[in-house]
Amino acid sequence: MLEFNYELKVPKERIPILIGSGGEIKKQIEEATETSLKISSEEGEVSISGRDNLKLYTAREIVRSIGRGFNPDIALLLLKSDYSCETISIGDFVKTKQHLQRLKGRVIGEEGKARKYIEELTSTHISVYGKTISIIGEVQDVMNARKAIDQLLTGSMHKTVYRFLEQKRTEKRKAKTFV
Repeated sequence: MLEFNYELKVPKERIPILIGSGGEIKKQIEEATETSLKISSEEGEVSISGRDNLKLYTAREIVRSIGRGFNPDIALLLLKSDYSCETISIGDFVKTKQHLQRLKGRVIGEEGKARKYIEELTSTHISVYGKTISIIGEVQDVMNARKAIDQLLTGSMHKTVYRFLEQKRTEKRKAKTFV
């Protein structure tokens, strides 16, 4: 049977989190996805191999999510078939380092309040790390959180974004009561 392989880079400072205490996180990912992870701590390179393409893809998304700043417990939510991770490159919205910091600050908010509120309204998890913003959650919720973050990155006022998300949450609740 064929064996498939992914190679990816993970920031070196995230490698210990990916491996976990005594290798427990690495082992957990390998067992849950029936894959094998080879991790180079010096280079930050991760090689993932396995026989099942879908499980291999899931392992790659989990590893990538940990590399993008997520706690392994949150990254492992990607084992659920209706969960996804989306990463937004803040670099697509900025021209200078100062502008990058300002946009990260808009998404995080004072003492993390904006990020927490978006997470609460969309039932997602958000990580602002380096030049990226990543979102983990159910697919529709991730799409709503992404739209909200895109709005913030393009200059929309926070209250406008929150109103949009509150409306989406209300629509979701109404849809559930009809099912």
